[in-house]
Amino acid sequence: MKDLTRRSVLSAVLPAALLTLALPRRARASADQPHMQAALEALRSARRELDAATPDKGGHRAKAITLVNDAIAQVEKGITFDRRH
Repeated sequence: MKDLTRRSVLSAVLPAALLTLALPRRARASADQPHMQAALEALRSARRELDAATPDKGGHRAKAITLVNDAIAQVEKGITFDRRH
Protein backbone atom coordinates (compact mmCIF):
# COMPACT_ATOMS: atom_id res chain seq x y z
CA MET A 1 0.00 0.00 0.00
CA LYS A 2 1.25 3.46 -0.87
CA ASP A 3 2.51 5.50 2.06
CA LEU A 4 0.46 8.62 2.71
CA THR A 5 2.53 11.67 3.33
CA ARG A 6 1.43 15.19 4.05
CA ARG A 7 2.61 16.19 0.58
CA SER A 8 0.68 13.40 -1.19
CA VAL A 9 -2.50 14.23 0.71
CA LEU A 10 -2.17 17.94 -0.03
CA SER A 11 -1.44 17.31 -3.70
CA ALA A 12 -4.62 15.24 -3.94
CA VAL A 13 -6.93 17.44 -1.87
CA LEU A 14 -5.72 20.98 -2.53
CA PRO A 15 -6.70 21.20 -6.23
CA ALA A 16 -10.26 20.05 -5.46
CA ALA A 17 -10.54 22.51 -2.58
CA LEU A 18 -9.31 25.38 -4.72
CA LEU A 19 -11.70 24.45 -7.50
CA THR A 20 -14.61 24.49 -5.05
CA LEU A 21 -13.62 27.93 -3.82
CA ALA A 22 -13.35 29.19 -7.39
CA LEU A 23 -16.88 28.11 -8.29
CA PRO A 24 -19.52 30.83 -8.15
CA ARG A 25 -21.95 30.65 -5.24
CA ARG A 26 -24.78 29.60 -7.57
CA ALA A 27 -22.79 26.57 -8.71
CA ARG A 28 -22.21 25.53 -5.09
CA ALA A 29 -25.83 26.13 -4.04
CA SER A 30 -27.15 22.77 -5.12
CA ALA A 31 -24.55 21.00 -2.98
CA ASP A 32 -25.01 23.03 0.18
CA GLN A 33 -28.82 23.34 0.20
CA PRO A 34 -30.34 20.58 -1.93
CA HIS A 35 -33.90 20.88 -0.61
CA MET A 36 -34.03 24.64 -1.04
CA GLN A 37 -32.59 24.29 -4.55
CA ALA A 38 -35.16 21.62 -5.40
CA ALA A 39 -37.94 23.88 -4.13
CA LEU A 40 -36.58 26.77 -6.18
CA GLU A 41 -36.51 24.68 -9.35
CA ALA A 42 -40.05 23.42 -8.70
CA LEU A 43 -41.30 26.98 -8.23
CA ARG A 44 -39.59 28.13 -11.41
CA SER A 45 -41.16 25.22 -13.26
CA ALA A 46 -44.57 26.16 -11.85
CA ARG A 47 -44.08 29.73 -13.02
CA ARG A 48 -43.26 28.54 -16.54
CA GLU A 49 -46.43 26.44 -16.58
CA LEU A 50 -48.52 29.35 -15.32
CA ASP A 51 -46.98 31.65 -17.92
CA ALA A 52 -47.90 29.15 -20.65
CA ALA A 53 -51.52 28.75 -19.45
CA THR A 54 -54.32 30.72 -21.06
CA PRO A 55 -55.10 33.93 -19.15
CA ASP A 56 -58.88 33.46 -18.91
CA LYS A 57 -58.98 32.28 -15.29
CA GLY A 58 -60.84 35.11 -13.59
CA GLY A 59 -57.62 36.68 -12.33
CA HIS A 60 -56.58 33.55 -10.44
CA ARG A 61 -53.73 32.68 -12.83
CA ALA A 62 -52.32 36.20 -12.48
CA LYS A 63 -52.60 35.99 -8.68
CA ALA A 64 -50.90 32.58 -8.71
CA ILE A 65 -48.03 34.00 -10.78
CA THR A 66 -47.61 36.79 -8.23
CA LEU A 67 -47.63 34.32 -5.34
CA VAL A 68 -45.13 32.01 -7.05
CA ASN A 69 -42.84 34.97 -7.77
CA ASP A 70 -43.07 35.94 -4.10
CA ALA A 71 -42.28 32.35 -3.08
CA ILE A 72 -39.26 32.28 -5.39
CA ALA A 73 -37.99 35.50 -3.82
CA GLN A 74 -38.45 34.10 -0.29
CA VAL A 75 -36.61 30.86 -1.10
CA GLU A 76 -33.74 32.84 -2.62
CA LYS A 77 -33.59 35.03 0.49
CA GLY A 78 -33.61 31.91 2.68
CA ILE A 79 -30.70 30.43 0.76
CA THR A 80 -28.76 33.67 1.08
CA PHE A 81 -29.54 33.95 4.80
CA ASP A 82 -28.42 30.39 5.48
CA ARG A 83 -25.09 30.97 3.75
CA ARG A 84 -24.36 34.00 5.93
CA HIS A 85 -25.30 32.47 9.30
